Amino acid sequence: MKTATNPTHVTKDLQRLWWDWLATAERLTRSLHEQTAALTLRDANRVARIQPELDTMLEHMREIDDAAAACALKLAEELGTEPNLRSLVRVLEKTEAQQAQSIANRVMAAARNVQHVLDKNRKLIENEMEFIHGTVALVAKVAQEQNEQYPQKRAHHAAVLVDQAA
Repeated sequence: MKTATNPTHVTKDLQRLWWDWLATAERLTRSLHEQTAALTLRDANRVARIQPELDTMLEHMREIDDAAAACALKLAEELGTEPNLRSLVRVLEKTEAQQAQSIANRVMAAARNVQHVLDKNRKLIENEMEFIHGTVALVAKVAQEQNEQYPQKRAHHAAVLVDQAA
């Protein structure tokens, strides 16, 4: 197993990717909180307006994740170790290892925070869908009961529609 005595460009690339991920996660978290507010206020237009931005940021984060995984694999191969944080940190120079571990800890904390807000918003959306489903089911039930109770009205409405079409 080789020990890294000088920081390699690959390590710096990995750190740069993590910093980019953190910046994107911060913007995503702000937008997710805006979505939370829009969901709470039942502002469908605002939710619709925010969604493309959320989708774009989530896709960007996936791309960064893929690039960071490839970079970590390249670094692990270069250093002759396993492609995981613990193995990488063990063979890096102490200062560089501390920097990598520090950024990785920030990434993990940000990921938990993003996931928490995503879960909260998903639950708000599910609750709203249940509410809508219940409301529609209730309206449909009342309409069916009225049709059964007043069958002549249905025939009368149909005749009015035919007269209007003529």
